[in-house]
Amino acid sequence: MTRDEIMTQILSFFRKEFEIENPGLDDNLREKHGFDSIDAIELLLKIEKMLGSELSHEEKKRAMDIRTINQICDYIESLAEARPASSG
Repeated sequence: MTRDEIMTQILSFFRKEFEIENPGLDDNLREKHGFDSIDAIELLLKIEKMLGSELSHEEKKRAMDIRTINQICDYIESLAEARPASSG
């Protein structure tokens, strides 16, 4: 999964699930868009679906400091690199 593919999926998810159109890639999602802990749980579920595997407790804890779309993409890239490539 390339960074562009990740970015496309995340931006689409934000549009559909949170009705956030075109967030700035470095916007603080909590301050600027009202992104809360419930939204974060939904996002983690989406990330698990994207990766095709469940996140560990430690991986979920790492997500607690994420504030921007760019940080979300960095996070997903690092998780994807740590997992074996999926065939689907």
